[in-house]
Amino acid sequence: MEKREVVKRAIRFEHPPYVPWQIGLTRNQQERLAAKLGSVEAVEEALENHFLMLGENAGFFTELGDHCVRDYFGVVWDRSSDRDIGVVRGQVLPEPTLANYRFPDPRGEVYFGRMEEALSRHGDRFRMFNLGFSLFERAWTLRGMTELLMDFHLNPEFVHELFARIVDYNLEVVEEALKYDIDCVYFGDDWGQQHGLLMGYPLWREFLYPELKRQYARVVAAGKLVCIHSCGDVDELFDDLVGIGLNCFNPFQPEVMDVHRLLRDYHGKLCFFGGLSTQRLLPYGTPEEVAAETRKLLAAGRDGGLILAPAHAVPGDVPPENLLAMLAELKKQPGAPG
Repeated sequence: MEKREVVKRAIRFEHPPYVPWQIGLTRNQQERLAAKLGSVEAVEEALENHFLMLGENAGFFTELGDHCVRDYFGVVWDRSSDRDIGVVRGQVLPEPTLANYRFPDPRGEVYFGRMEEALSRHGDRFRMFNLGFSLFERAWTLRGMTELLMDFHLNPEFVHELFARIVDYNLEVVEEALKYDIDCVYFGDDWGQQHGLLMGYPLWREFLYPELKRQYARVVAAGKLVCIHSCGDVDELFDDLVGIGLNCFNPFQPEVMDVHRLLRDYHGKLCFFGGLSTQRLLPYGTPEEVAAETRKLLAAGRDGGLILAPAHAVPGDVPPENLLAMLAELKKQPGAPG
């Protein structure tokens, strides 16, 4: 059975032959694992990932020098300490207005120029079109985190307008993506912290929920699956999100959620993508401990509802031996590749 079909069955609770997986690596970890296995190509081959990630998770970067890049939306990121994304410098929207801002081309080559080539190379994988920084994150990167959180209270009309314009833009991207044979649209948008939501539930419900509902509805109407990424303690939102069409949630962090309880409580309703700790277990556990937790999660996801993965892109402080221990357990499953 193709990886693509295995993932579909897992998300739809249709008794997949084994629990599929997807392992993302930071640049530091990719380099570390490549040194152990011999090359970047050897790493890709060893991972046997199940997703073909299309689109983009942050926003297409142009090098500026001095460790800085500019994304597709005009935001400058300082990567002197964080090589993967960076820290925002300045404000694209210093005032609460969109009067002088123009969104980039939603149908440009940056999103779609390599789609056909990627589909031809990895056509057996589950096709996930990735639209990162898709609402709250896009807003705060343009406006500033402190300023946006204040705008919820001081300039609510502006926040409604900003969120609506962002989703209008996203829907144009989605319309173009739906011309291809994709399986799912994956919206990235962090709302949580280690305990609770960044903005609190009432503000989330007032400002984000209506736009998320509009955004997901187009994907559902096209017969495609909806997956979201939101770091942090956000499980209070699951019932709302399932009600507007969510099929799969990532990153499913055991540091902030009871992952085994949630797998039971939402069986048949919501698939989870993640589950292995990148804060504690993978960096600080032993290979034997990693293998044991991997086996426990595989047992919990045997009847569907789980795409097993580290809870985030694996950072450079994770020993390669721990990653290889996880992979070994994944590949021991009857019928699994590798």
